[in-house]
Amino acid sequence: MFTARDAITSFGETRARPTAARPARLGKIPAPGQPAEDKSWPLEHSPEAARTARRVTSETLHGWNVPEGTEQTTLLVASELVTNAVEHAQAPIVLHLSRQHADDQLWIGVTDGGPADQEGAWTTSCTPDEHGRGLILVESLTDDYGILTHATTPATTRWARLPAA
Repeated sequence: MFTARDAITSFGETRARPTAARPARLGKIPAPGQPAEDKSWPLEHSPEAARTARRVTSETLHGWNVPEGTEQTTLLVASELVTNAVEHAQAPIVLHLSRQHADDQLWIGVTDGGPADQEGAWTTSCTPDEHGRGLILVESLTDDYGILTHATTPATTRWARLPAA
């Protein structure tokens, strides 16, 4: 199974969403500080995946003694990244969490099977002004985020970093 460590250390090309404050960039995922605690979970490709992601993320963050404010932000980021995969990508979906002790950062990644041929049920059932803000939330809540396009598969990992404390 593809793990958080694999996603972080693959060093494939990444693309962060360009903004006025952060112009488009193409670069490498920063190497995590060592040591790290890594966990990964395969998720169903269904609307329930976001709920499952919030549950396993919460359990993990409690085990890592992450403060409640950081936990709430991390839950929202994980939920948004998973929802993005369900709505816009193919199966399989895997959630990755990594706590990097050297720089006290959390790394959240969601790997999917690559772009879907058609949008998900929720996206197609509502008007454009009712969706499309998830990655904007991720950008505003995290220190950094990007997209890793895997060289040998159609898989994509959307990832984000935020302080663990």
